[in-house]
Amino acid sequence: MTLIEHLYELRHRLGLAILAALVGAIFGFMWWQYRIGPVPSLGTLIIQPYRDLPSQDVLSFAGGGPNRLLQTQPFEGFMIRIKVGAAAGVVLSSPAWLYQLWAFITPALHKKERKFAVTFVVCATILFAVGALLAYIVVPEALKVLTGVGGSEFVTAFAGTDYISFMLSLLIIFGVSFELPLLVVMLNRVGIIKYEKLKRWRRGIIFVLFVFAAIVTPGQDPISMCALAGALTVLFEVSIQISRVHDRRKEQERIDKGWAGLADDELSPLDHTPEPVGSPTPVDELERSGFDDAT
Repeated sequence: MTLIEHLYELRHRLGLAILAALVGAIFGFMWWQYRIGPVPSLGTLIIQPYRDLPSQDVLSFAGGGPNRLLQTQPFEGFMIRIKVGAAAGVVLSSPAWLYQLWAFITPALHKKERKFAVTFVVCATILFAVGALLAYIVVPEALKVLTGVGGSEFVTAFAGTDYISFMLSLLIIFGVSFELPLLVVMLNRVGIIKYEKLKRWRRGIIFVLFVFAAIVTPGQDPISMCALAGALTVLFEVSIQISRVHDRRKEQERIDKGWAGLADDELSPLDHTPEPVGSPTPVDELERSGFDDAT
């Protein structure tokens, strides 16, 4: 295709991707209030960690009942519903808009590169989902620690915007952080980072992971910090072992081909044995195939 045709194709793919994300956002907006079979409503899922706090530590509104968030501004609840619904819709519609982006990139890739990219996308999606799930499991304990620091001198009453921002930030941070092992494996696959370097850097990287977890966790509480740092440490160790297996296999291939022990500027041995040439094609067959003398 020409450059203009590529731009038209990009516009078409982006339009379909945006449309898919918009449909997902509308679905998320409706899901906020209504159940989907056995699945609770989106609002229930998001607010449930706050409702699990001890009732004696939370300021009760509207004559008791389950813990409720505090709305301090007009349309605050409506804007929260739009924000959470849009975030959930983008995630749920990710197969559709990722497919559109993938369909635009695929023609420029070789068959092997396509398989490699598909594996990368699938693993990245799974790791992000696992990270977000871990964050959702950690949130109740983190909230208990954060709200209990002040003791009996304080009572908890979270504003809706602050609580939702805290939840979304924690889910996104955990999900994105879980992409670390995939990044390490990818860098090892392309030969940028070797297993020996990762082995030497292991202690330093683990220390950096704990510092990173202490900085990026929104609540700065020890529960979420230790959960994120511990999970990243385990995933990083898994990526190191995957790199170890990959480097061993590559080294064995070099040994089988006779490339072991060669310096970077040394020529690799090649097989210069001539191969037999088949019988030439008759001239009349070449003429019938449509090729002239020049081709």
